[in-house]
Amino acid sequence: MRRWMGMPIAAALALTACVTINVYFPAAEAREAAKEFVDKVIGEDAQPSTPVPASDEPAGDGGGMALHFDPLLLLGIGTAQAQGTPDITIKTPAIQAIQSRMASRFDSSLRKHFDAGALGFTGNGEVAVRDASKIALSDRVAVNKAVADQNRDARAVYREIAVANKHPEWESQIREVFAKQWISSARSGWWYQSGGSWKQK
Repeated sequence: MRRWMGMPIAAALALTACVTINVYFPAAEAREAAKEFVDKVIGEDAQPSTPVPASDEPAGDGGGMALHFDPLLLLGIGTAQAQGTPDITIKTPAIQAIQSRMASRFDSSLRKHFDAGALGFTGNGEVAVRDASKIALSDRVAVNKAVADQNRDARAVYREIAVANKHPEWESQIREVFAKQWISSARSGWWYQSGGSWKQK
């Protein structure tokens, strides 16, 4: 009898020990970090950030905080969440080196082709050739290389930001936030992809 009475107590102690730590993706902080990064790449003459209409935003949940039901609440046992909201840092040497390369390449090779309508931002946070006819034949090889290099650096920075913040699983959410920010910070007249088609800002 005594052994059976002890079992509910042991079960309650086991449930109490099963408190999980949920670290949610800090979407607002990620947006701030993305804006700082993107504006430095595009330059001082970038347009003030404007929200992208909901229908024009890249697919995905936007990296927002998902609703979470914790069944332990029914037993009076709460889920412990990380104290405070984690910041998204973009101040590591690796990230800043990538940012510097991307900014230099944007100024020297890409900006004039965005202005001409030849290039645009894609829905996945990269750059694409929208209209090759707007690029002189003699420049096309160099522009294609610059686009490829810019996209390689973009992919690297999304991964590096996630890793630097000790959450490599955030990479896809970081990319989604940046994809929206490139479009939001783009100058009037530049092109971007939405739903598989090109639109002019």
